[in-house]
Parts: sequence; C-alpha cells; structure tokens
Amino acid sequence: MTEISVSRIVKASPDRVWSLITDITRMGDWSPETTSCSWVKGATGPAVGARFKGNNQNANKKWSTICTVTTLDQPKVFAFEVDVALIKIARWTYTIEPGLDDPNSCVVTETWTDRRGRLVTKLGKPLSGVDDRLEHNRAGMVTTLENLAAGAEQG
Repeated sequence: MTEISVSRIVKASPDRVWSLITDITRMGDWSPETTSCSWVKGATGPAVGARFKGNNQNANKKWSTICTVTTLDQPKVFAFEVDVALIKIARWTYTIEPGLDDPNSCVVTETWTDRRGRLVTKLGKPLSGVDDRLEHNRAGMVTTLENLAAGAEQG
C-alpha cells in the first residue's frame, strides 16, 4: 500500500486549523483537485461514520466520490476513506501537532494512502486524467496545505 505525507508549519492555533480542516464544505477552497464537498445521508458535520460527497476535477475530467469519516480526534487527527461505488480509492489523514515554540502555530501533515487495487490503478488515467497519481497528489498536497495555511493565518 503506497502512502505519502506532506507537512507544513501553520501560524495559527491547532484549534483554528482543526475547524478549517473538518469543515469539509471548505475543501474546495484548499484543494486544487476537489471542487466541493457536502455532507450526505443526514450528516451535518464531522463525526466518525459521517459521509460526504466530494466533487473533483482535473482539466476536463470530473468525478465524484463518497467519503466516510474514520477518525475524529479533536484537535489532533481527522481522517476519511474515499470510495467510488464499492471501489476503495484512498484514505486521507490530517494530523495537527502544536508548534514547539509558539502555542499559536502548529504543524499540519496531510497523508494520502492509496487503497486502489491494480485494475483501478490502471483505470486512473482514463477516468481522472492523472498518469502518476503519487506525484500528482504530492503536488496537490503541497498546494492544499499552502492554501489552508493562508486561510488559517488570515483569521
């Protein structure tokens, strides 16, 4: 199982960053690939087992996913698993650690775990337009954390 992580220092409190990460309706503000997210099946906010729909776009390719919150440890860890129909796609985990020297800063780590099988991996390029999902996600994670930091630090 492939896994990559990207970390960034954010000059905002862990609670502030937590509130932005777990508000999935803002994910389109941070991510270069996710355009929007909305809670589904009666969910109205983050809770283990809550589900949300993610809408994604890469160039002219568009697709939707269903995500299920798997970990909610405020203000430390938020994780969800991504599926398309019955196909496992990924696990996304956000870890927030307090800054060592400044209580109004933290280190945010975004981790992507590939849950796809070989066949789904091969179908990735025709469906999403992405040939190298590992490098594409690494670059997207850098952008996501930069955008998240900008939003958190403005507040």
